[in-house]
Amino acid sequence: MVDKLFAATKAFIVHNGKILVVRESSKYKDGTNAGRFDIVGGRVEPGQRFDESLLREIEEETSLKVKVGKPFHADEWRPCVKGEKWQVIATFFECFAETDKVKLSEDHDEFKWIKPEEYKEHNLIPNLNSAFESYLERKK
Repeated sequence: MVDKLFAATKAFIVHNGKILVVRESSKYKDGTNAGRFDIVGGRVEPGQRFDESLLREIEEETSLKVKVGKPFHADEWRPCVKGEKWQVIATFFECFAETDKVKLSEDHDEFKWIKPEEYKEHNLIPNLNSAFESYLERKK
């Protein structure tokens, strides 16, 4: 049984061949991964287009302006948040940033640009593994 179902968009933000990852802050009210790194993105609001949602999330979380590319991966996960069982279905997009100058929201407390092939060396949330594998596979 699932209490809530969400559609989400996630961004592999690329700059100079590296991917932006952001560390979840303990201040994030819906957080379940404080201290771990994630990629930027979030839930699509009712009535909002998926691309508008992704651009909104990127702006809110990083202040970056990006060009949204093509989707390359879809996945789902089922976290328990404040005693509720959630189902999140996400589409992952490659996005392109003109700059690496990031200004984080209070939901995150650190960021770094990583080489995609070195993703296992960082404290990423586990549901990103398959997305990184898909990203690397399409780059071959």
